[in-house]
Amino acid sequence: MSDKQPHLLGPIGHAPLRRAASIRRTTSIDVFWPGGYGSDGHFRGIGRDIYSNSADSPPQTLALQRFEAVVSPQREIARLSTVPARPSAMALVGLNAGSQLRKALDGALAEDLVNSAPLYLLLDDLAGASLVANWAWSRWGDGWLNQFIPISDALALEQRRNSMTGVCTGFAEGSSAITDIRGQLHDARAVPALAHPDDPAGWHRLPASSGVTMRRARRIDVWHEQGRLRIDAMFQDSASTPDGGRMAVHEYGLQATADTQSAKLLTLVAQPRVLPYPECPAAADNVSRLIGLPLASLRQQVLLALRRELGCTHLNDALRALAEVPALARCI
Repeated sequence: MSDKQPHLLGPIGHAPLRRAASIRRTTSIDVFWPGGYGSDGHFRGIGRDIYSNSADSPPQTLALQRFEAVVSPQREIARLSTVPARPSAMALVGLNAGSQLRKALDGALAEDLVNSAPLYLLLDDLAGASLVANWAWSRWGDGWLNQFIPISDALALEQRRNSMTGVCTGFAEGSSAITDIRGQLHDARAVPALAHPDDPAGWHRLPASSGVTMRRARRIDVWHEQGRLRIDAMFQDSASTPDGGRMAVHEYGLQATADTQSAKLLTLVAQPRVLPYPECPAAADNVSRLIGLPLASLRQQVLLALRRELGCTHLNDALRALAEVPALARCI
């Protein structure tokens, strides 16, 4: 880690205009609670791949896949359906949407994994989406954390230290995140719509919503330039707000280049855009550990190279998603 700590750059804003001869993957997982706070979460995932022959022409849809899931407050997957239908995915029902899901996913969606299909990335992302989803309620009332942590501050602090210290850069020993048990130091930023107003076709149609909602969104742009494969990606966790806007709690930008023949990473820069604590951006310094690795290996290698205090859970997931790039590049 360098002596100079990265700082937050602020929200990326709208998606860039589509480039000529480029592939774009966009994914979103929207979460709703029809039964109110403390009830099952309803998750709707959409993933789309498009090819743009030119910047101003309608894109060609290469893939459009979806899932719907009901997840309990304890993060157990109660119901799951997918489009296209994947009978093997029903093996995920009854599992915890965290580590149990990811351990079982490769077997349940083996064909989608091999093909780097959007559905695999969507269901892999259900782990992170279900982890952060309840943060949406913090935008809708000051009493949320008192319900979420209905114990004394002293006991909550002890539990937080025991369970969270060292899990990531932001929760390193002595960080402000460990002592901020009621979210008083938690940072969030207002963010605009994902789609560019001059290029609405550049993002898939998002579900209509009202009330308390949470969204996890990704974009991966891939194109060839100067003999290299170029990648521009972003990730965002955001919640609806009572005034009709959205507030983000996590956002990263990624810029990378890779060799066109070997698909090995040549350059990689992570931009911390929106993060909850001042210690969080330091994880971006460590992504250089991945340079030289094949893109297709990142789903596994990121977890080895950026473990615990070397990484950020959400940055790691954004980096792991780059394993999809070689398959996307073959469509150009």
